Amino acid sequence: MIAKSMAPLLAGASEIRAMFEEGLKLAKVYGKENVYDFCVGNPGLHPPKEVYEAIDYINHNMDPHLVHGYMPNAGYDSTRQCVADYFNRKYGTDWSLNNIIMTVGAGSALCAVMRTVFDPGDKMVVFAPYFVEYANWAYLSGATTVAVPPNEANGFEPDPAELKKILDPSVKMVIINNPNNPTGVIYSPETITGIADVLREAEAEYGHPIYILADEPYKELVYTDQVVPFLPDYYDHSIICYSWSKSLSLPGERIGYVAVPNTMDGFEEFMGALNVANRVACGTNAPSMMQLIVERCIDAQVDVPYYKKNGQELYDIVTKAGFTAVVPQGAFYLWVKSPDENEYDFIKALKEERILGVAGSAFKCPGYIRLSFCIANETIQRSAESFYKVGKKYFG
Repeated sequence: MIAKSMAPLLAGASEIRAMFEEGLKLAKVYGKENVYDFCVGNPGLHPPKEVYEAIDYINHNMDPHLVHGYMPNAGYDSTRQCVADYFNRKYGTDWSLNNIIMTVGAGSALCAVMRTVFDPGDKMVVFAPYFVEYANWAYLSGATTVAVPPNEANGFEPDPAELKKILDPSVKMVIINNPNNPTGVIYSPETITGIADVLREAEAEYGHPIYILADEPYKELVYTDQVVPFLPDYYDHSIICYSWSKSLSLPGERIGYVAVPNTMDGFEEFMGALNVANRVACGTNAPSMMQLIVERCIDAQVDVPYYKKNGQELYDIVTKAGFTAVVPQGAFYLWVKSPDENEYDFIKALKEERILGVAGSAFKCPGYIRLSFCIANETIQRSAESFYKVGKKYFG
């Protein structure tokens, strides 16, 4: 018999993965080239050349005890300092390795922060639509999740006034995913300022910190002249979680970090607890070789113009077929409004033409679907006729 705590997680198993499995079945029937799978945010580009060069250098020139051995639970000092130096160059901070803890990807980073912050009965606030694993991770740390309703009128940027309505003394953390999965929207400095103002007012009233946890694996994938706001410039109790899964096309290698500014109340105690939480999350430490690789690739990134081209072409195909979508500003997702009141009927109509997407309900925002465009450009081009056929069914 499984633990009672696992039952709700099992019941809410990922719709994204279910659609992925559906794609494999369709490919066996129609051929992989005739199935247009937009479900999973699995980067379709090779890592940049710097990654391969780093692997070659490490394998041929470094002590294997260093490359494959244990290190301090927070990660290699040299890697942590390299990440701190990156922040110092880019944002004008004055950080050291003590501000950084290396993690087993962003998921592990987020879980470690939640273990550090939450007591049973605490609450976490998210902005719908959102990546639903946030709520699952909070649940495993004893916290419940409260969602701010989606702000469709303002292009899905969060509404600080709606945040203020749902705050109470049990709220310990607010998560911001910027650029956003699933909408592709970049939250503006004005929006971040409004959120920070609301939280500072609440902190003063409740007498305890309310943390902003920034999940930022897409921060380099930006397709406009917008700048992703650096949260510590806006709010002292900011925590940044990051993964190189998207910027270096390394999702399966599980390498990321947590960055905490010196402005955090009780900084040393917080970092000590975070280090322990990172260790007892069963990862022990971040992958040793991957730390040494990203240390040598800190300024490298994948072909962002390729993703921008994919996003623009998919947007053009979908909108020319008659559908309404949000112009992707960042990340690699297209957020499409369902012409059916029940978006699962829309998903079904698309599947009949061998197009696979993910229902907005999987992100707690019914009435939309998400299409991932981090795939081969040829797949996007070949999908056009199928989108037009579906559009004709709806719009004539």
